[in-house]
Amino acid sequence: MNVSSISQQLALMQLSDSFFPSGSFTLSHGLETLVQSGQVRSVQEIEIFLRILLHNKVGPTDIVALIHAYRGSAIADLELVHQADERLFAQTLIEKTRETSRKSGRALLMVALSTWKDSQLKIIEQDAATGKIYCLHPVIFGVVGQVAGLSEQNTVLAFVHSLITGLLGAAIRLSILGHLQVQQVLLQLAPDIEITYQIGASLNLNQMWSCTPMIDIAQIRQQKLPQRLFAS
Repeated sequence: MNVSSISQQLALMQLSDSFFPSGSFTLSHGLETLVQSGQVRSVQEIEIFLRILLHNKVGPTDIVALIHAYRGSAIADLELVHQADERLFAQTLIEKTRETSRKSGRALLMVALSTWKDSQLKIIEQDAATGKIYCLHPVIFGVVGQVAGLSEQNTVLAFVHSLITGLLGAAIRLSILGHLQVQQVLLQLAPDIEITYQIGASLNLNQMWSCTPMIDIAQIRQQKLPQRLFAS
């Protein structure tokens, strides 16, 4: 294995690690609401929740935007990055979801700027400061993955792995799963993570879609919970 391959693998591990400070650990994507309402209580129900999220939302929306942002960054065409950001913003109908995605995207951009020192990231930071880009998390993740030297596929895998481990960590904090069960669920979801990439890679920005009404309603209701651990 050459030095370049080792560097790419280390970048992959760095970006997919929950230790990477992007703020995504504060999100439950409606899981907290579903747990408190008794709709999600078991390992099987957690798996169903995650599969619905991956197949019906993350794959056909977030990953589509991420991939097109990655490709725009790869050819130094930041207009394509802007297009992916705008389309994802329009596709994300829940205001709180847009807000949390912007916050975690800007947190990721701040960390990436101090880590990789890339001119594209600096331009995006300037565009964010003047309101030219929303900086949604999947879009920024796509650019950062490209800047870090990851392949398109590995950037997607890092994003999805980070998302799933974050949600499984939320399940632990919500006392639904234990640490051993989390590892079992993560292994069970490996084929779904691969399918999520395939879904996203097969669509263009105009073909983005999502259909997760139960999860959407849970995210809307999240703000009205009397007690909550997560922002969404």
